[in-house]
Amino acid sequence: MPAVTIRYWAAAKAAAGTAEEPYTAVTLAEALDAVREKHPGELTRVLQRCSFLIDGDPVGTRSHETVRLAEGGTVEVLPPFAGG
Repeated sequence: MPAVTIRYWAAAKAAAGTAEEPYTAVTLAEALDAVREKHPGELTRVLQRCSFLIDGDPVGTRSHETVRLAEGGTVEVLPPFAGG
């Protein structure tokens, strides 16, 4: 199973209480399930509004079950940002 780093930004960082943490997961869906299990509550609610980058590439509307993670990869969790 690939080891990846999940990086939290803005409201996701505040809800997680950390800027980043390691996980092992094959898909984005598995990684997010692990995040929800570790951080029930506010972060779970924030994740519903987030967009995600995998190694710098936007996930967009792709199903999280189909987005595969690579060993040493990075998942960026991006809540909606205000401002211009």
